[in-house]
Amino acid sequence: MRYRDLSSKEIVNLQDGSRLGLLGQTDIELDPKTGQINAFIIPSYRMFGMKRDQGATKINWQQIKKIGQDTIIVNRTD
Repeated sequence: MRYRDLSSKEIVNLQDGSRLGLLGQTDIELDPKTGQINAFIIPSYRMFGMKRDQGATKINWQQIKKIGQDTIIVNRTD
């Protein structure tokens, strides 16, 4: 699967149903040797999504449970 196929999907936490962000607004942590995705790093926004905050949420690839047509379901317990 290519990144452009994932870029417009919304990331949702399985534990509480919270929306974590859109994949197109995230950074990606890659393994430099294999090129595989290790994690998505979702920036925190304030002021209605207009200004980037200093914090970020890291979603490890192992936390992804399902990639659907419009949504990526992740299992974050913290």
